Amino acid sequence: MDFIFYFGEVFTLTSMLLLIGGTIGGLIMGATPGLSPTMTVALLIPFTFNMTPVHGLILLGAAYTSTVAGGAVSAILLKIPGAPANIATTLDGHTMAKKGEGAKALQLSFISSLIGGLFGVFLLIFLTPELAKLANEFKTPHVFWLAIIGVTVIGSLEAGSVVKGLLSGCIGMWLATIGFDDIQGVKRFVFHPALGGGVNIIPALIGLFAIPQVITMFSKGRFQTDMEQIQVKKHPIAAAFREVFSRKRALAIGTGIGSIIGLIPGVGGQIAGLLAYDQAKKFSPEKAKFGTGHSEGVIAAESANNAMVGPSLVPLLILSIPGSPTAAVLLGGLVIHGIFPGPNLFIEYPEVIWPFINSMLIGQILMCIFGIYIASLAARVAQVPQSVMAAVVLGLALFGSYAVQQSMGDVYVMAVLGTMMYFLERFGFSAAPLVLGLILGPIAESNFVSGSLMASAQDGTFAFFFTGGLNILLVSIVVLSIGLSLWSEITAKETER
Repeated sequence: MDFIFYFGEVFTLTSMLLLIGGTIGGLIMGATPGLSPTMTVALLIPFTFNMTPVHGLILLGAAYTSTVAGGAVSAILLKIPGAPANIATTLDGHTMAKKGEGAKALQLSFISSLIGGLFGVFLLIFLTPELAKLANEFKTPHVFWLAIIGVTVIGSLEAGSVVKGLLSGCIGMWLATIGFDDIQGVKRFVFHPALGGGVNIIPALIGLFAIPQVITMFSKGRFQTDMEQIQVKKHPIAAAFREVFSRKRALAIGTGIGSIIGLIPGVGGQIAGLLAYDQAKKFSPEKAKFGTGHSEGVIAAESANNAMVGPSLVPLLILSIPGSPTAAVLLGGLVIHGIFPGPNLFIEYPEVIWPFINSMLIGQILMCIFGIYIASLAARVAQVPQSVMAAVVLGLALFGSYAVQQSMGDVYVMAVLGTMMYFLERFGFSAAPLVLGLILGPIAESNFVSGSLMASAQDGTFAFFFTGGLNILLVSIVVLSIGLSLWSEITAKETER
């Protein structure tokens, strides 16, 4: 129980100040569209140069944890995910906010994030060696099949039509091919200099979710809308805790899927939240309520994206393989302080690693406390006059898109994609499947191409992708996911009749 021995280091004055500052700062940056957890941690690394390794990692860990949770604030109130991990939160969270239940939605999201996050960190503490072995089992074909599982989710994210959901996903996967092929170096669909580096996910995310709202606001001609008449309903914190624990199915699905996804190198929290939302919907007896402001959707999505934080550090600390883009930036923070991850890390640097992990445990609790405190205040965003709201959302969209790479090209991409999404929404398409296709496209393509090259030197493509216990399990999940989606669609149509 080494982690208990080093717990005292977290409660020193310097450590607690850094932990509180990192948590509050992370919540603010997470709620700002464009400032993803990866960018937040990267921006903070230079500030850790003159700190001790323990204090530097405590600051980075607190920011990582709270930024993931903070992204739910803009996802719920503005329908702009603070980060890709919060995409699924918009599906029910924003609808709740439009009903005046923004405070409730935020409370549910932070409490769910707390439970998922604590579970993930406890996995990191107690099962790191065993989980590292499991993470090491995921090779190129397995990550490809995991991406395909995500593709099967696309159809069910579109509440109106599975076909429209799949078409949206296909558009997203096409957008993912723009730029240079990472493996073969071939230039594809680069018809403007701004697309030379491909479509960056953050400007695309902001454009697809924010710009249609802005255009809708301005197209109405006047700014007296239902949004100004929304009464923000107060919601007791105790009732929010009861609500979360009464949704055990959604909480268990979100926490479990988030923990597993976090272990797999290179996948990230954006897939965790969407997969958890999809599975919670498929196994819920109240499927029809998803997308209409149902608490299970928020609980599943937010417990998943925070549950992946702890496990994403397992392959990083033991195998030197980051489990998420933010974990890759944390790797840089470790190396800068002369700490090189590996199997002996907990033996050689216990005085650094254990306080860092313990601080993430305390950070989850602080994140929930501060998050719940601001929930009722932040929920009043729904009462802001729409004239002001339109200007604020547009300003945040421009700032967030430019801040990613300090490039006007990203701003142009954001504006074009957002305008395109506005017209697609008029025909019943939605942004979530399109964004998921954009995220999954590079993962599926790169792993399939590299896997095919490796397969040509072994037993062939079929054996490489379809044999082996883990491959068979993942293929079975793909088939099951497709079957459940079709069954749900058929059942829903029969019920309508």
